[in-house]
Amino acid sequence: MRRMTLACLALLSGTLSAQTPYKTPPQIIVDMLDAPPLPAASISPDRQWLLLLEQRSMPTIAELAQPMLRLAGNRINPRTSGPQLPGGITGLVLKRVADGTERRVNVPTPAALSYVIWSPDSRTVAFVQTSDSGLVLWVADAATGQTRALTGSTLNATSNPPCQWMPSSTSLLCEFIPEARGPAPVAPPTPVGPTTQETRGRAAPAPTFEDLLKNHFDEQLFDYYFTSQLAYVDAATGARTPIGKPAIFERADVSPGGEHVLIARIVRPFSYLVPSGGFPQEIEIWNVKGDVVHHIATLPSSEGVPIRGVRTGPRAINWRPGTPATLVWAEALDGGDPRTKVEHQDRIVTLAAPFTAEPTELARLVKRYAGLAWDTQGIGFLQEYDRERRWVKTWIVDATKPGTAPLLLFDRSAEERYSDPGFPLMRMTPAGDFAMQRSGDWIYFTGTGASPQGDRPFLDRLSLTTRKTERLWRADTVHYEAVVALLDDAAKRFVTRRESRTEPPNYFVRQGTSLRALTAFKDPAPQLTGIQKRLLTYTREDGVPLSGTLYLPPGYTPGTRLPVVMWAYPIEFASASAAGQVSAAPNRFNIIRGPSHLFFLTQGYAVLDDPKMPIIGGDTANDHYVEQLVMSARAAVKAVVDAGVGDADRIGIGGHSYGAFMTANLLAHSDLFRAGIARSGAYNRTLTPFGFQNEDRTFWQARPVYLRMSPFVYADSINEPILMTHGEADNNSGTFPINSERLFAAIKGLGGTARLVMLPNEAHGYVARESVLHTLAEMIDWFDRYVKNAPPRSPGVSSGVR
Repeated sequence: MRRMTLACLALLSGTLSAQTPYKTPPQIIVDMLDAPPLPAASISPDRQWLLLLEQRSMPTIAELAQPMLRLAGNRINPRTSGPQLPGGITGLVLKRVADGTERRVNVPTPAALSYVIWSPDSRTVAFVQTSDSGLVLWVADAATGQTRALTGSTLNATSNPPCQWMPSSTSLLCEFIPEARGPAPVAPPTPVGPTTQETRGRAAPAPTFEDLLKNHFDEQLFDYYFTSQLAYVDAATGARTPIGKPAIFERADVSPGGEHVLIARIVRPFSYLVPSGGFPQEIEIWNVKGDVVHHIATLPSSEGVPIRGVRTGPRAINWRPGTPATLVWAEALDGGDPRTKVEHQDRIVTLAAPFTAEPTELARLVKRYAGLAWDTQGIGFLQEYDRERRWVKTWIVDATKPGTAPLLLFDRSAEERYSDPGFPLMRMTPAGDFAMQRSGDWIYFTGTGASPQGDRPFLDRLSLTTRKTERLWRADTVHYEAVVALLDDAAKRFVTRRESRTEPPNYFVRQGTSLRALTAFKDPAPQLTGIQKRLLTYTREDGVPLSGTLYLPPGYTPGTRLPVVMWAYPIEFASASAAGQVSAAPNRFNIIRGPSHLFFLTQGYAVLDDPKMPIIGGDTANDHYVEQLVMSARAAVKAVVDAGVGDADRIGIGGHSYGAFMTANLLAHSDLFRAGIARSGAYNRTLTPFGFQNEDRTFWQARPVYLRMSPFVYADSINEPILMTHGEADNNSGTFPINSERLFAAIKGLGGTARLVMLPNEAHGYVARESVLHTLAEMIDWFDRYVKNAPPRSPGVSSGVR
């Protein structure tokens, strides 16, 4: 008897497992993804220049496969002492706002640029070039476009952007590899003993962070690579002046006056439970020589901080713009534990140079501090967030009048989109910090302008005297046009980014109804010309209004029933009214990048993008997660079929991350869909026992909820084909790759139909060209087989809850 090959045995057993070469999707998709994306843009502080940042399409898998260290929640390239991937900016172009003339910046080649920043005086642009041996600081003259390198390959960007401009615009403060660093630690060839942790009765709940330190050798590597030397770099000569001693800097921020530096140093003991941002810290003020002139606080490790809690001591410490050296920060009054019942949870204090007085209290907040924006005259907008109610309050504080009670400005549901007042427009000041744009009594606001018809961005101004807003401009009903920057203090002229369903995004100068184009970008993917899209609104059976964006492929003939791809992501809400508000932007141009589900449009599918899947009920919404999820999905299926577009027998469901979790649950608890695609998901909630998404209860407090929501528990009910993809190096909290591996093993063991694709070197989102193309090829093959060409359903199959 002849021996059977391994391949034959695999086929007979109903499973295939192998590492296969990367696939590519249809050529039309390859061509679209290989096309360079549209440039990003940055306005100079003096509002005279528009800097265009040209970018490459995707890195290669070879770049992604370069050596990487995963230390304390960070991913670095040990060869460059910088981020895992080199900079993705390939070119810089300066356009004069006044007349549109442009000048190409003479960047080094091959360009791999990152950390592009304007000098406060707008004369110079600094950027970092990634070379084979490290990170190099370059500067470009805005007037000529000429560039020069200021440093060798010695910058250190393991913790932070490596450089910032000094207020004078004549020098930069940078982090460097210490000159005496020496060779990297080498792992001992033989373990010296086990790695041991111990707990003794002190609760220390923690989310499921990735890339944490695991042993003493990791600690050595973290200490070695993340230690930096601060130094000033002369922007004209490149001369370097060290400041202070080497340390691991969590922060190093120059004061507006340029005479002080706010320092946050990470110190031992390092933690194996939280990322580096939660390690113990020393918060100090240094002078320009690096001497400590004031010690603000010693912060303990964030281990043991309650879920949704905050660390005790000063936090959110920042310089106040418009002053030479005044700090503002928040402090918890409840021990950082929101479960502690106190009259006020937080207070806001300020401290000015020479830092010898006690901090002055600016405000006390009943609920948690959520942010503070300042103008340059001492007026700040202070936000307070009540998580239980999903409520936000905005207060006006006046730092020039200590003891004055804050004035309430906004008092609203954080979930309410239609009445969202937007956010203040910020601008770099002459000192290099950012402040709210103010003209006399007016502060300028912009926002997305959500409405039942979709988003229509706006420009408002708010009177500090009356606390009333006045609408200055709003995008029309055809274009999606958003404010980028004001060109004058009275907001008569401003730069916008304007697009429509048929016009790609471009930058314009708007003055009233007059428009002048600054750019003329072409459609990067003309292959999609002819796509139709519209806002689809419908109602869930419990009366909650829902919506999604329905895309139809080029050349669609009305009345034709198509296979449909639904791609969604559930969101929790406290109120049904907020859950039903439209959050779509139907007037935006179709720009498709990465492994997008919208590429199905090139293959004859209709796509219902972001059909709303609200889970309503606040902190206990998940008690009815499955029921609400199926109810929303059923409404979406009915809507797309009733629209005359969808074929009820050929609808697939998909999602990424929490959307993948949704997909597996819908396949387990309904028969609405013929197949599913689940990318980088979590499927067993016992692996996130201290909460997930907006679920605050622990597994032990809500065991039935965790189990009911876990599709792994219901793997025996997943009787539709499911494709799972996952990055082998997933860095997202909670979505460990073992989730996909174990769910696949369960479905395989139970005789179901599934495919598992593990992408080498990829994190939570997929970025390498080979990975992106392969993922799309897998997605299209899967739905072509099990959705587009699916046979009729078996008689008697239900579409309800199982």
